[in-house]
Amino acid sequence: MQRPQTMSLHNGDKAPLPFSNAEYEHRLSGLRSIMSGLGLDAVVLTSMHNIAYYTGFLYCAFGRPYAAVVTAGQVTTVSAGIDAGQPWRRCYGENIIYTDWQRNNYFHAIKTLLPSCARMGIEHDHMPLATHAMLTSCFDGTEMVDIAAATMTQRMIKSDAEIALITAGANTADIGGEAIRDAIKLGAREIDVAMAGRDAMELEIARRFPGSELRDSWVWFQSGLNTDGAHNPVTCRALEAGDLLSLNTFPMISGYYTALERSLVIGEPDDATLKAWEANVAVHRRGLELIKPGVSCAVITRELNEMFAELGYLEYRSFGYGHSFGVLSHYYGREAGLELREDIDTVLEENMVISMEPMITIPEGQPGAGGYREHDILVVTKDSATNITGFPFGPEHNIIAA
Repeated sequence: MQRPQTMSLHNGDKAPLPFSNAEYEHRLSGLRSIMSGLGLDAVVLTSMHNIAYYTGFLYCAFGRPYAAVVTAGQVTTVSAGIDAGQPWRRCYGENIIYTDWQRNNYFHAIKTLLPSCARMGIEHDHMPLATHAMLTSCFDGTEMVDIAAATMTQRMIKSDAEIALITAGANTADIGGEAIRDAIKLGAREIDVAMAGRDAMELEIARRFPGSELRDSWVWFQSGLNTDGAHNPVTCRALEAGDLLSLNTFPMISGYYTALERSLVIGEPDDATLKAWEANVAVHRRGLELIKPGVSCAVITRELNEMFAELGYLEYRSFGYGHSFGVLSHYYGREAGLELREDIDTVLEENMVISMEPMITIPEGQPGAGGYREHDILVVTKDSATNITGFPFGPEHNIIAA
């Protein structure tokens, strides 16, 4: 039996996408301007974040490669046969499926879409060496040009539609936070509290976005020693009186990640814990004031470093003070050009979306041991910034009675 290397499967009708066709055309227009400036005939996107950004399709790799091939007049997603018609239903543009019947059908599919290509844009920060080697072999003589930084720069400026979706995500994160706060009690396990927050967020996403795919929302709820790292997974540890707690809610809406992070204490905090907590809150408040257009990430970072030094906690700071929000997640994507770090000179502009999230970690055995962090999301406006996080922070709000 002769089996096909590629196929199309328009199974059912197109599903509602996160954004309008006009929004995707606007994004593709920006990408085609990048292509024109670099003299590219086509772009082969391979990252989850860029394929989702330009087509709406968020793939599940499971060890298989995916792509979106963009030319001057067409955009086509390339998906694995295991997904059947779902990628076509969930993408803007066309779709081609590669089958498993022969090895390297993925590259055959791309070659079918691009029979000739002198200069091709690819993502150096995402494409594995093996994929790069095979692609260059299939396109012998084609010059490969990195477009990862250029696409990241485009994604850093959000449209009004993106800001509306991100705001809905921040609202959802607040709802998850409220459910977590209500679930905190002595003897409850971290996993019990985390599930309450996750369930509340998924119900809210289903209510607000009934046409969306529901996946990937999660909670990291940490207690005691487990608060020392920002990305520590949930455990079965039971809460004890006096525990420092860390609430972290992460709703995902069509590939758009938002976050809420808060320090709390169950029972009365000791003096050292309260002092460290209040110091981190003071830096957080100042950081919120500093986010505005015309200020560079490095300048904000330097001032907050100086403040932590004056308070006596700079040595305990564990990472940068914030980052961009948009199409990103804990397992894909990052707009690294918009992070509040010493080595990032990006100047904040209108319609950028960025967090303020100072964190300090005091090692076990020292007074006030644990990790402290607060996290708000701000939309940079023409003259200032709008905080779209509503959950309160600080000891006056987040000491939970034991």
